[in-house]
Amino acid sequence: MRILIDTNVLFSALVFPNSKPARALLYVADKHEMVLCDRNITEIREILKRKAPRFLPDVEVLLAEMSYELIPAVDHAEKLIRDAKDQPILNAAIVYDVDIILTGDKDFLSLDMKHPQCMTVAQFLEYENVEHGESWRETFCFRFLLPA
Repeated sequence: MRILIDTNVLFSALVFPNSKPARALLYVADKHEMVLCDRNITEIREILKRKAPRFLPDVEVLLAEMSYELIPAVDHAEKLIRDAKDQPILNAAIVYDVDIILTGDKDFLSLDMKHPQCMTVAQFLEYENVEHGESWRETFCFRFLLPA
């Protein structure tokens, strides 16, 4: 499956490497095709500058080391989502045939769409039947060369 990782999931995985978002990010990286929109990459850098600047070098390592398809935001199309800044990301997911948008954003989650399907991290982990027993913090930090 092609899975687009939204900015809030990237942020949580990076700042909280022992979290469900970190587990989901690793799982997607191992089992599926990860997709990132250029708009999400711009957003994560801006948010980290404001909220957690010490993680800026880490996000660059993460983006350099992760395997993913980078897709451009698509600005044209009818309005399908409440928040205008999310529309180009949703458009890109539709145009580039993404199966799932992994997000915590209520605007995405309130959409009644079958393709792409919008899921929270918890919904995705349950859908994929991902176990809770592994030590995700060490795996995440080791995989992306971040300090544990």
